Amino acid sequence: MLKFAGILLVLFAGTMIGFLQAAKFAARPRQIRELLHALQRLETEISYGQTYLPEALMRISRLVQQPLSALFANIAEALMADAAESGETVRECWQRAINAYWPSTAMKTAEKEALLRLGSTLGGSGREDQLKHIRLTAIQLQAEESSARDDQYRYEKLSRSLGMLGAALVVILMI
Repeated sequence: MLKFAGILLVLFAGTMIGFLQAAKFAARPRQIRELLHALQRLETEISYGQTYLPEALMRISRLVQQPLSALFANIAEALMADAAESGETVRECWQRAINAYWPSTAMKTAEKEALLRLGSTLGGSGREDQLKHIRLTAIQLQAEESSARDDQYRYEKLSRSLGMLGAALVVILMI
């Protein structure tokens, strides 16, 4: 009876590991799409609304889901409060927030680098230059989204199967 319970636990754990890995492959394209939506909104806020950057980022944080919501909210709060007191630039606030919140996302380093490049130009140049950099980042993220969808298609089902089959192998070796 105890051996049977152990077998069930190993099978369940292996299957769940496979499903968690598959969920990461599914979350990446969704988060990139949300990020693209957020950048489009930022572009609109800067070009048409002529909204200050901290206020625009706070509005965006209310529109996107976690973990991107926390990322944008942190940047906005840092720009509103900390930058005035400590003299931090937009780039420093942006980098600090991305480095802090990035591990909670499903995205990879290519998306992180594109956002870091965008953060180095925001707030430090004219409106038209900022809009050009936002569009360039959006184009880069669209290419990454396509790659993420391909990875999802390729590896999502494989991850689930490998988790289950790996657990079955462990059970066979236990017996």
